[in-house]
Amino acid sequence: MHVVTRFAPSPTGYLHIGGARTALFNWLFARRHGGTFLLRIEDTDRQRSTPDAIEKIFEGMRWLELDWDGAPVMQFARAARHAEVARQLLAEGKAYQCYATSEELDRMREEQRAAGKPMRYNGLWRDRDPAEAPADLNPVIRLKAPQEGETIIEDMVQGPVRVANEQLDDMVLLRSDGTPTYMLSVVVDDHDMGITHVIRGDDHLTNAFRQTQLYRACGWTPPVFAHIPLIHGADGAKLSKRHGALGVETYRDMGYLPEAMRNYLLRLGWSHGDDEIISTEQAVAWFSLESVGRSAARFDFAKLGSVNGHYMRQADDARLVDLILPLLADKLGQALDVAERARLIAGMSGLKERAKTLVELADSAAFYVAPRPIATDDKAAKALEGDALEHLAAFGRTIAGLEVWNQERLEQAARVYAENTGLKLGKLAQPVRAAVTGSTVSPPIFEVMQVLGKAETLARINDKLEDSQQVR
Repeated sequence: MHVVTRFAPSPTGYLHIGGARTALFNWLFARRHGGTFLLRIEDTDRQRSTPDAIEKIFEGMRWLELDWDGAPVMQFARAARHAEVARQLLAEGKAYQCYATSEELDRMREEQRAAGKPMRYNGLWRDRDPAEAPADLNPVIRLKAPQEGETIIEDMVQGPVRVANEQLDDMVLLRSDGTPTYMLSVVVDDHDMGITHVIRGDDHLTNAFRQTQLYRACGWTPPVFAHIPLIHGADGAKLSKRHGALGVETYRDMGYLPEAMRNYLLRLGWSHGDDEIISTEQAVAWFSLESVGRSAARFDFAKLGSVNGHYMRQADDARLVDLILPLLADKLGQALDVAERARLIAGMSGLKERAKTLVELADSAAFYVAPRPIATDDKAAKALEGDALEHLAAFGRTIAGLEVWNQERLEQAARVYAENTGLKLGKLAQPVRAAVTGSTVSPPIFEVMQVLGKAETLARINDKLEDSQQVR
């Protein structure tokens, strides 16, 4: 069997994290089996579906690098086909016209509520003579669902799941204005698109029973269903914005890498032994629905940060620089030139070891390209108090005479100076760091000085010395 999966979001908002995981699982399953992964935009809710939301779905999918096959299918454009199927079922006696008024439906629900029964349509027009139909009322078309026996789903995640048919009512296929319902549209589209496996959240499990009945009424074979547990917050509560239920583009803007997001989302409900770091290539080779757990996964920002930090340390330095350049340009209020980009690349190996997001990386890298004189934070200012400036000036004169300017020679010069003056190395290195970076936290200071170069390093030291003279 040629596997065909689909991701079918409704464009009524952003591509949220749960939807992104569903898309990933469908993409992985299709790629694992050499199959096809399709994208369908379920835009039948015309009032809430917007072009901006549709574009955000495309943007989020592209950022996650989940490429789909063929052109996206727009569900609303297929409304005539959906309606055609409903009318065919009506002609075959597998569906019927229902003329129940809204008042009758309300009364039906009230009676069921009062009797402690589940609220569902009671089949008022199921076997009624159409001749009794009011002339001034457009009917809906309802599926004539089986009333006895069971509907059973062999779910690849949940296992065998069954429901008594008497618990399901005759669902509406076509509204009174002739528009198809969600249930009808989904089944027709999945059939026409040749979907073999429907992988989605387990909040759709109830829908699967109704959709299976509709498949059988149409004489079609239902797809294989796999309903994956939802994502909860770290505290076990339903996922909300405070837990991380944000749009995918928000995670991009927060500085996460797409490969890290794929790895983290993969581990939300799926496992491969004790492996935590799983490349996309490994995920494609290993992914199976049998390894999806049945319990709700928990979203944890700390773990996401740890995974992202790993991928940042593995990332190409030039790529990281290009990703943070826009952030630095916004932070500094100016575009960066070729020389500044080259400086960032040279210093990236030391920078990326400490950052967990691109935003953190940009913040920590800013001192490399900040205009002189470098601003000094409060802790750095304290590091330049007392006799620190005298040592800074003397050390500056020492290294000004170096013919070879690299990390090893700079550290050697610092050790010799500290030994000759009876100073601990840290008591020298910290004022140098404060003067050169404006902070007390940075990559190894001699590495920083090498990356900045001799002229820039000495200029920054002199800036602090001149500033101290002006203060005095």
